[in-house]
Amino acid sequence: MSSHHIVREKQEPALYIHQIDHFEEEYLGQLLEWSPTLLVSANAYEKTLSLGLKVDVVIGDVTNLSLQENTKAIAGAENLPTALNYLIAERYPAVNIIRDQVKLDELTDFLPQINIVLFTPTTKSYPVKTGFNVWKPAGTIFKIDSTSHFETTNLKQQQEGYFMVLADGFASFNFGSAYLLLTEFL
Repeated sequence: MSSHHIVREKQEPALYIHQIDHFEEEYLGQLLEWSPTLLVSANAYEKTLSLGLKVDVVIGDVTNLSLQENTKAIAGAENLPTALNYLIAERYPAVNIIRDQVKLDELTDFLPQINIVLFTPTTKSYPVKTGFNVWKPAGTIFKIDSTSHFETTNLKQQQEGYFMVLADGFASFNFGSAYLLLTEFL
C-alpha cells in the first residue's frame, strides 16, 4: 500500500516573499515542500520566477511585469499589511514570510487573525503567547525582543536580549504583554 498525503487548500501556511535576496534555496525549498499559496512582492517577482517557481499572487505595481498565466495581481502598496490583509480576507490561518528584517510592531494588529512566522536569511522569528513551551536542545540561542518583564525556564541570559537553552528539554515563556517575539538562528 502506498502512502499519500492529501493537502487541503489553505491547510498549509501561505508563503509571502517580500525580499528573497541572500535567502538560502535549501530553506526556501523546505517552505515550498507542501506547495503553499505563493505571494510575492512586485520587486521580488522576477527573482522568484528565475528560481522556476509558480507565483499565485503578486502584490504591488505590476505594470512593467510579465505575469505568469493564472497569477493574480493585487494593486496597492507593496508591503506586509497589503499581503496580510489579503490572506486574512481569503481566510488563510497562517503565513510564512521571507524578508530582510523582523519588526513585531508591524505585525501586532494582525496577530489575533493569522499565525505568522518571519524568515530572514539568518533567522526564524515568531510571536508567542504567554505560557508557550518549546522543546530545544541544549545550547540553542534565542533572541528575545521584549520591552516588558518576562520569565522563562531552562534558559539563561547570555547578553542583552540573547538567551541560551541550558539542557535538552522544554523552555517555557511567561510574560504580561500580549505577545513575545522569539527569534531562532538558522
